[in-house]
Amino acid sequence: MPGEGLKGMPDLREEPDKNGIMKLRFPEPFNVAELLIDRHLAEGRGEKVAIRMLDRDVSYAELVASVNRFGNALKTLGVLPGERLLMIVDDCAEFVYLFFGAIKAGVFPVPLNTLLRANDFAFIIEDSQCAAVAYSSESAPEVEAAVAQSSWRVRHVLRLDGEDSLSDLARRASPELQARPARAEDDCFWLYSSGTTGRPKGVVHLHRNIAVTCQRYAVETLGAQETDVFFSVPRLYFSYGLGCAMTNPLWVGATAILDARRQTPQTVAEVFRRFSPSVFAGVPTFYAALLKTGALTGSDVTGLRRCLSGGEATPPEILRRWLELTGVPITEVIGSTETLHIYMGNRADDIRVGTLGKPVAGYRVKLVDEDGAIISDERPGRMWVKGQSLARCYWNDAEKTKRIFVDGWMDTGDTLYRDRDGYYVYCGRADDMLKVSGRFVSPFEIEATIVEDARVLEAAVVGRRDDEGLVRIEAWVVLKNGALATEATAEEIRNLCKTKLAHYKYPKWINFVDQLPKTATGKIQRFKLRGGYPPP
Repeated sequence: MPGEGLKGMPDLREEPDKNGIMKLRFPEPFNVAELLIDRHLAEGRGEKVAIRMLDRDVSYAELVASVNRFGNALKTLGVLPGERLLMIVDDCAEFVYLFFGAIKAGVFPVPLNTLLRANDFAFIIEDSQCAAVAYSSESAPEVEAAVAQSSWRVRHVLRLDGEDSLSDLARRASPELQARPARAEDDCFWLYSSGTTGRPKGVVHLHRNIAVTCQRYAVETLGAQETDVFFSVPRLYFSYGLGCAMTNPLWVGATAILDARRQTPQTVAEVFRRFSPSVFAGVPTFYAALLKTGALTGSDVTGLRRCLSGGEATPPEILRRWLELTGVPITEVIGSTETLHIYMGNRADDIRVGTLGKPVAGYRVKLVDEDGAIISDERPGRMWVKGQSLARCYWNDAEKTKRIFVDGWMDTGDTLYRDRDGYYVYCGRADDMLKVSGRFVSPFEIEATIVEDARVLEAAVVGRRDDEGLVRIEAWVVLKNGALATEATAEEIRNLCKTKLAHYKYPKWINFVDQLPKTATGKIQRFKLRGGYPPP
């Protein structure tokens, strides 16, 4: 039963929808901050550590008071319910205070990628028509330049830390704040999609969406416990990190580790040694880097019991080497900004290597072909998903909203196939699928084969037309030792692919590079590879 074992949790009963799918039912009024923040005092968790950082711990009692102080600070400034607050804030306790303080006050927090540049911030300022911008001092140059060049007048530009900052104002505010009444179906916060091409899109989420993802994934699928310590390499502004490093641990009364530093294998290994996380979330490229550097050892992971990997498909060789090092298998998962968190994934007690497992409880998926017909066999198709955590819309983009969200379903843009046992196998983004010799080819299948070569750190595959105008396969490869980037190595990689794969799937061209172009969330930007990356 949803909520079972969670003291003080309201009765989020299940009820079937018209298709017989079980949905969570929410009480009214419903402000999600009360569930994630306020209830912990009543449950006797006030002295427990909610957040751990390198320089300090934050108890649940401090968390509740600080969330209220930040919410009251926004009210004092005159930021009104329904207005947008852009957050360009590092991973720290103040992120949590501000995010949930805004929600309690009825303001919509909008966390943004802290690595964006002034032009991107200016675009989002104008697109969101925000009332306030709050930012960490490290982002000051880009944020202040964005505010100066934006045509939209921001009423409040708030440095988070330092003298005369938002934190100063919050310290003087009351530690008591009554949550603004809301319904589960009301707008709550926004995220801007990172994407791999084009301008970021504002994704509008509801109060219920956080609760759904926490209950359906953290509790029912991951098996999260109050004793867990969560650590996520993906940042809080990314939906994957928002769940793994903030909402999931808060939902079950666990502890979250937040580290504002740029994550490297060395900093992550330090966190493991100091704080012994039990739940770890990463992306395939970071798992590969940890294994390559040897920064993490078996003695560093004695508390580890769950490992998640998302953002891209994880090569089987990385899965094998991680299990060998830690004794804990990686459970591959998939989610999106639009679904807020994970809607499909392997379970610790049901791992099928090379697949994304099965849908999380409460979600439905379907595969459709190029004509929109549902696929019932093992052919690859475009995946659509349905569930209670879907975003309401794309802000300022009615046309895209209408195209992507249809009758309660969302077009994920991903291509998968379902094997005979009901497990789903990732093939790539729909736009990344290749058609070679009249057959559809998954770039991931070739990439996973290339990574089987012990000299290879990571690889990405795209299509390229030859002199006759036919699509052939081009591989971009990062080696562990750049000195081995020779034609002899390339030929050996080709021969490996010819041995392991169908004859038309070997890479005609192999380019050795120092690194692959990626988004801030670790997704490979294949459009740059198709454009001839790196530039001359």
